[in-house]
Order: sequence, then C-alpha cells, then structure tokens
Amino acid sequence: MTEPLIAAAANNAEWCAAVGRTHGVRSSFGERAWRALDRTPPFYPEAVTLRPGAVPGDVLPGGELSGYSVKDSFAELDLAPHGFTKLFDAQWIHRPPDVPAPPMPGLRIERVTAGGFREWQVAWHGGDDVPDIFRPALLDDPAVSVLAFRRGDEPRGELVGGAALNRSGDVVGVSNLFGGSDAWAAAINAVPGVALVGYEQGDELGPAVDAGFDDVGPLRVWLHE
Repeated sequence: MTEPLIAAAANNAEWCAAVGRTHGVRSSFGERAWRALDRTPPFYPEAVTLRPGAVPGDVLPGGELSGYSVKDSFAELDLAPHGFTKLFDAQWIHRPPDVPAPPMPGLRIERVTAGGFREWQVAWHGGDDVPDIFRPALLDDPAVSVLAFRRGDEPRGELVGGAALNRSGDVVGVSNLFGGSDAWAAAINAVPGVALVGYEQGDELGPAVDAGFDDVGPLRVWLHE
C-alpha cells in the first residue's frame, strides 16, 4: 500500500472532522479508523478507514444505523451483511510536490472570508438552496483555506471557480472544487511545491489527472438506508 494513499485517507478524515466540528460533532481517531461520535452533516460519513485491514467493528457504532455512512478508504470492507449498500466508488488522487504547477489560467486566487462565504457557497452549490454543510466557523480553522477563483481585474470579479484546501502532515487535501480545469490549475498554484491529495469519480477524474494527479487507489462509500 503506497504512502500517498495512506496520506490521502488520513487527510480526508481530518477534513471530515473539521467540517463536523462546526456542527458540534465530536469524533475520535483510532489506529485503523476515524469515527464521528455524533451524526454528521449531509453528505459526510460517520466513519473513514485509515489503514488497510480495518474490520466492521472499527467503523460501526453500537446503536442506530439508519442513515449511517462509511468511507471505506481501501475498498476492502464488506458491509452488506450489516445492512449497508454501496453508495459509490471513487479513486484517491495524489500530485507529487515536485511536479511543476500548470500555467495560471488568468484567474485571481482569493481566500474567502466571512463576508464572501455565502457567495462562494451559492457558486459551489449552483443555486441559492445551499445545504447546511459549510458554516462560517470553518474559516477560522488554521488548517483550512476556502478559495475563490475570480476572472477579471475588478475587485469583485466574476467568481468562476473555487475549492477547499486542508493541510494535514505534509500534504494538502483538495475538495469541493468547482470550475473545471482552470480551477484545478488555480488550486495547484495556490500551494506550489506541496503534495496534494483528494478523490474524484466518473467524469471529474479526468481533469485532475490532466492537471498532474495520479490515481493511487480505490475507495468505496457505504450507506445504511
């Protein structure tokens, strides 16, 4: 098992914990898995495996399972006997720190503050009915940067892309990216010379690979309905 894969899984668990904290979610890191001790925000798992060899007991709670989800970082658990169904498969991605950054695509990189957070959320979601996931307290986390990518020279130029970055160890995770290939280039240029990790699936994987990321292994998300 490659170190980039381990780093990606750990970084993603740190991100899930950070988002959860803004909702008052307590969590715990074990040797083989991270687990939330309270129910998480929409689209966020209650458990993430951190190492190969995790077993169901590492990720399942002792109580209610309805709506509980698990990110199986190594696609090796079988949770079907416990009433779970596969929600989706995806691929972990890693960009080595020594790969040159792509040319900047004529965008300005702006760190989002509380005053611009709602605008970023609407652009990320694609509409005003934004789900209650990202809260302003996230902007105060020193490991997190929420970035907006703007086109034009106006102080508040058109917001055409964005991403959330979180640092853990010697890697930075890229998540919730929107804006296509130009956004990938901007995100990479925002933290040059740093190893980047994340995960993508389907048609979203291609632009990441084109931007210099390697596919380093599968993951699977399970949901108990």
